Amino acid sequence: MAASGLQHVAAMYAGVVAPPLVVGAAVGLSAGELTFLTGACLFTAGLATFLQTLGVWRIGARLPFVNGVTFAGVAPMTAVAASVEDKSDALPVIFGAVMVAGALGFLAAPYFGKAVRFFPPVVTGSVITLIGVSLLPVAFGWAQGPDPTADDYGSRTSLGLAAATLLVVLLLRRFTRGFVKQIAVLLGLVAGTLMAIPLGVTDFGPVASADVVGFPTPFHFGAPQFHLAAILSLCVVMVVSMTESTADMLALGEIVERPADERTIAAGLRADTLGSALSPVFNGFMCSAFAQNIGLVAMTRIRSRYVVATGGGFLVLMGLCPTAASLIAVVPRPVLGGAGVVLFGSVAASGIQTLVRAGLEKDNNVLIVAVSLAVGIIPITAPGFYHAFPQTARIVLDSGISTGCVTAVVLNLVFNHLGRGRADAGEVTHPMEAGEDLAAAPAR
Repeated sequence: MAASGLQHVAAMYAGVVAPPLVVGAAVGLSAGELTFLTGACLFTAGLATFLQTLGVWRIGARLPFVNGVTFAGVAPMTAVAASVEDKSDALPVIFGAVMVAGALGFLAAPYFGKAVRFFPPVVTGSVITLIGVSLLPVAFGWAQGPDPTADDYGSRTSLGLAAATLLVVLLLRRFTRGFVKQIAVLLGLVAGTLMAIPLGVTDFGPVASADVVGFPTPFHFGAPQFHLAAILSLCVVMVVSMTESTADMLALGEIVERPADERTIAAGLRADTLGSALSPVFNGFMCSAFAQNIGLVAMTRIRSRYVVATGGGFLVLMGLCPTAASLIAVVPRPVLGGAGVVLFGSVAASGIQTLVRAGLEKDNNVLIVAVSLAVGIIPITAPGFYHAFPQTARIVLDSGISTGCVTAVVLNLVFNHLGRGRADAGEVTHPMEAGEDLAAAPAR
């Protein structure tokens, strides 16, 4: 359980520490304050993961679901920081906006949960495929190195390390059994890191400079401040985050063969939003589901939520012990990239499996999938496609998962629900379409 939980941490660590590093640099934090902010985000990610996996009352999906700092909020948070005259007020303004957005999202969670009826397999399959495809460029970027401006970015050494790590993972998955096979990604990361040492790619500096013990003091950077423009901007991010979390829960539900119903989605969104509202108290940012860990569940077939809760425990410990947190930072980015190809590709493959059951022999469903995937891939293949739109609109438009999800839902309504489209669809693709109450539907 400990090894499998640590594997989840290794898969999502880079995604957790990237937002505080970017935002911290934007507000001009010192090296010590930046380390503190990163540790705080790890700590709050662990608490949010506990809330999601173990659950309290009607809060938490109780699925093997990892929560952490969402990257969707980085651009608006840096924009907020740039708009504040006194940089010392930037983080308090951001924290205040996150708290309000989280509280409003918590109240809206039950209504978001009702949207599950609009996610039959033709929609969920398209969205799950987009999640995997959208994450693959992240893995490709990791494989090239940590700094796009460096001379060795994309060098043969970096790409070779990524390829070697991928090869180790594939060999372990092919020729081992049982526990070793289940932790193939973790072993691949260890092997890749060891291979990187003689090449001079591994940096042990973070371990040497980190403190042994540290606690994210509440409101370390000052009491939260509430500015309307910042609140509106982060509320838009919250809507995007809730949309992506809904898609992620549907994806994970398919993978673990426990389809996420209306009640599960509402509970999961409550955990997301409550975690976001409480995170700024300990100097963290908005929390959301991590899709890369869904790929890990799909590949290892370890479906226990307690394994992921163990990973949440490691995140809390890392937040309390900066030295422990720095150990994961030792893993070179190209090594993470090699493992990421397997993880993120597994998510896309799960989406394709769902589409197989979506009735693609019908022209309407083929059209829904084709257009949804095309719209969702726009931000990946043409990053500047929406450059003429306002920044607030680009928060949504630059997320291929969000735009593809909205497109799939709308097209499914038009072709399979309105007018003759519903009759042409031929078969019921979701229990809600037959008037069945999902809460009363038997578990698969």
